[in-house]
Amino acid sequence: MKKRTLYYIAGGLILFGVYFYEYILDEEIKAEVVETGREVKKNTNKYFLPSTTTGYVVHHEGYSLSYSETHEQAEWVAYELKKSHLSNINHKRPYFEIDHAVETGAAHWRNYKNSGFDRGHLCPAGDRKYTKEAHDETFLTSNISPQEHQFNAGIWNTLEQKVRYWARKYDGVFIITGGVLAGEMDSIGDEHVSVPNSFYKIILDNNSGRIKIIAFLMPHENSNKPLYEFVVSVDDIEKITGIDFFPELEDGLENVLEASIDYKDWNFNKG
Repeated sequence: MKKRTLYYIAGGLILFGVYFYEYILDEEIKAEVVETGREVKKNTNKYFLPSTTTGYVVHHEGYSLSYSETHEQAEWVAYELKKSHLSNINHKRPYFEIDHAVETGAAHWRNYKNSGFDRGHLCPAGDRKYTKEAHDETFLTSNISPQEHQFNAGIWNTLEQKVRYWARKYDGVFIITGGVLAGEMDSIGDEHVSVPNSFYKIILDNNSGRIKIIAFLMPHENSNKPLYEFVVSVDDIEKITGIDFFPELEDGLENVLEASIDYKDWNFNKG
């Protein structure tokens, strides 16, 4: 009996050692991912990144984001969509994964289960089909926000398709997008992921001779209205979010561009 007890103890110690080693290894990997996420990547146009109200910016290979721990989602996701990024390749849809580059811990995908809301991409998977790695990276939980299905598959999807048209036309655009994390909001899941009442998208063209900007603010509901009816000034979005979207632009140019709601140069009747 004593020998058997020693075997049990030895076996238990071995199992404990294996689990402890795996835990330490996992923590080291997470720490490495967090450190890597602080580095501005070569494909990130840092010049056009917004300010952050959270003080926490993460850089992935295909996009950057400012994560709000209070609302368990990004207050903005920013990326460049080049003509060369557009592809018809259909990659297999992966599972959603927690973004370990968010040091405070990104929300778990289970918060969305049976919530009645889609896991709405902020940087769409359709904008990152040029490689499987870029595509799969959009399935990190830091890149999603609760969206009603009719909104996600409806007017929001229509806007995403229009942005792809502009990316082709202007040989690339810079995009900043997110939910408006302000005011009274519902929440979902054990981590209380906020459900934005509206979403915004800002598009900047710097490739067609003169810099121009267009901004959209959409109530979180589907609509049959034409896209141009959702055009607002960048200033309007800054007022409700507290974010300075183009702080690196020359002040005079920034003031003119951000106050404008002129959309005549954006070809809404095509695409």
